[in-house]
Order: sequence, then structure tokens, then C-alpha cells
Amino acid sequence: MPTPRSAHGSATPRWLFRLVVVTALVGIGSGVGGGLVYLGLHFIQHLAFGYSEGTFFDGLLEAPPVNRVVALAVAGVIGGVGWWLLRRWGRRSPGHAVVSIEAAVGGRRMPGFVTLANAALQVIIVGLGASIGREVAPREVGALWAAWLSEKAGVSARERRILVACGAGAGLAAVYNVPFGGAVFAVEILLAEISFATVLPALATSAVATLVARIVVPANPLYLVPQVPLSPNIVVWSILAGPIIGLAAVGFVRLVRFAQDHRPRSWGILIVMPAVFIAVGFVSLAFPAILGNGRSLGQLALTATLPVLLIFVTTLVKTAATVGTIGAGAAGGTLTPSLAIGAGFGLTIGALWNLVWPGEPLVAFAFIGAAAFLAVTMRAPLTALLLMMEFTNQGPDMLAPVMLCIAGAVAVGYVLERSRVTGVA
Repeated sequence: MPTPRSAHGSATPRWLFRLVVVTALVGIGSGVGGGLVYLGLHFIQHLAFGYSEGTFFDGLLEAPPVNRVVALAVAGVIGGVGWWLLRRWGRRSPGHAVVSIEAAVGGRRMPGFVTLANAALQVIIVGLGASIGREVAPREVGALWAAWLSEKAGVSARERRILVACGAGAGLAAVYNVPFGGAVFAVEILLAEISFATVLPALATSAVATLVARIVVPANPLYLVPQVPLSPNIVVWSILAGPIIGLAAVGFVRLVRFAQDHRPRSWGILIVMPAVFIAVGFVSLAFPAILGNGRSLGQLALTATLPVLLIFVTTLVKTAATVGTIGAGAAGGTLTPSLAIGAGFGLTIGALWNLVWPGEPLVAFAFIGAAAFLAVTMRAPLTALLLMMEFTNQGPDMLAPVMLCIAGAVAVGYVLERSRVTGVA
């Protein structure tokens, strides 16, 4: 059905009304989807580890240690069988293959059952403790809903592209209670276009989705971090640490890319995924914070709750666990794992810096390091900055040093990735 415009191409009241209604419905549906992902994840976590109150990390520590191995073994079997079936179906029938959000924004149709099954598998394995991000699932649900609505409403190809991107951003906003970050994610990463046509629906859909999801998603910050005042010490550290963090983040990105390129392509996933997941389960007996999407390690690093050396070692183990999980064939994101790894790395080099110029809380270094690391891995400095501010409710004092550190990290990341593409490195 063509988009109703006047003969001269200008917008008509009917066209505007339709677009407003579709935009609102995209936000509502993405909010419902984000809320369901949140509830599903927490239900599985509570079921697997037998806790009723507190955080996922609290539940891990209270449950018998063997639960970690058993839960990861179950996750490996469910994930291995589930993704083997989905990908086998997709190879035999290309119309039923999993379609990425980026491809959906580009115009490809997302098959309903396959997309929902792919998202459900991500929620299940993360809930059981798999070391990978959960944020792709609500984004896929939001994008699928927006694509279906766009088709039913008969909007133009450009309008559909914008709405699908906004649906994905709204899903992210809903599950993490980050309306501004979700909107900027859609504009900066998926659309790469700043205009009234992209910014307005992105803001509207993310705001609506967040409000709808707040029925079940807590309104409190994802990470509890004390407010950090600005100081010359922190500013100087941010400038010097940016390139170092950028180098580490590029290393992580390349490890993830290598793991993705070498993951099992057929029945091998039935063996590799359970084996890797069980191995991660056994390692978690000594390092429980490596389990889940990274929030546990991120919280520990952002509050410097444990000794710095222990957090640093846990960060290295978390990196290996996440890369191994991706290499085993699991689908999912790296947003919260990247945040956790960046926080642990920032905390470590901040502790070393404090030996030279003491006096600053380690929390500041972890926070800035997380933002800079995330900016490189997402290739989105604005999104990373806003997500960190919303995740922690940190005040404006930290904006300047975070921006300086992100600038240095992203610059190094850009140079190294450009060198890789051109064959210089």
C-alpha cells in the first residue's frame, strides 16, 4: 500500500497520523518485548540457582557450587541443539535463516519464529550463566515487531528502515532502562544519520518502550556507583590511559572476530558448545563473577569490592570465557561483557597510576575505563558515553574525563582497524 502523500509530495494529515500511530506502537511493542526478556531472564536465573532476592551474583554465591557446572552443562546442551536446528533449517531453507538486525534495517525480512527462537535461546543460556551479553535478544524482538508493523502499515522503504532501527534501539532501552542510550544507539549505529527523520522517532520509541517496560524493569541504575568528583589527577589519567584502553579493546574485538570466524558450522556445535560451557562452569568454581552477561564483574570492578589483582585476573578469565562462548557457536552480544572487561582493565591501570599520583578513588578509573573500552568495541563513542552515564547515574563531573579517554581510545581503535583493512598491519 503506498504512503499517502499529496500530489506534490508533501505530507498529508493522514500520512502523519499513520506514522505517529506506528511509531507509538513500535515503542509499546518493544517495551513489552524488553519486559518479557527481563522477566524470562530473571525467572531462569532464580530457577537455576534457587535464590529469591538479591542480585545474580548473590544467588551464585548462595547456591551450591555444583549448580554452576550443572546449569552451564544444561545451557550448553540446550544452546547446542537449539542453534544446530535453527541453522540447519536456515541452510536448507534460506527464507528461514536468522537475519541480523543490521540486515533487517537494510531491508531483509526477519522470519518470525526463527527470530523469536534465536532470542529465546539467548535468554535461556544467559539465564543459566553463559558468559555472553543478553542485549541482542530484546533488540531482535523490537526490530521484528517494527518490521511487521511497517509492513502492515504500508510505509515507505525509508520509513521502514528508520522504524526497524528504532525498534531495535527501543528494545535495548527497555531492558536496561536507558531511553537516551537506546535512541542514540539506533541513530548512531544502525542508521548512521542524524536528522529530524531519524532522531524524533528514535527518541519517541525509546521513551515509550522504557515507560512500558518499567512495569517490570526496576527504575534504579543498573550499576550502583558512588559519585566521583572531578580532579586534575583524573583528567591527566584519562588522556594517558585512552590509547592503552583502545589497544586492549581492539585486541578483544579481534579475538571475538576470530572466534566468530571459527565457530562450528554444522553438527560440531552439538559437541563443542556443551564442552566449552562445562569448562566455563568448572572455572567459575574459582571465579564465579565470570558467569552471566558481565554485570557481576562490572559491579565488582565499578565499586572496587575485591582486591585489584583478583579483579584483574577475573577480567582476564571473563575475556577468555566470553570469547570461548562465542567460539562455541552461541549468539548474543558483547555490550555488558565489554563494559565489565573495560571496568576491570581501567581499575587495574588506575591502581598502578595511584602509585605514581595517589589520592583518587579507584571507582573513577573503572568507570572511565569501562566507557572507553565500550566505545571501541561498539564503534560508537556517543552511545557508549550515554549508556555509561545512564547505567550508573553518574553526575556531569565525569563527562569531560570520560570524553577525553573515549577520544584517545577510539582514535587508536580507528587507526588499528583501518590498518588491518588496508593490510598495513
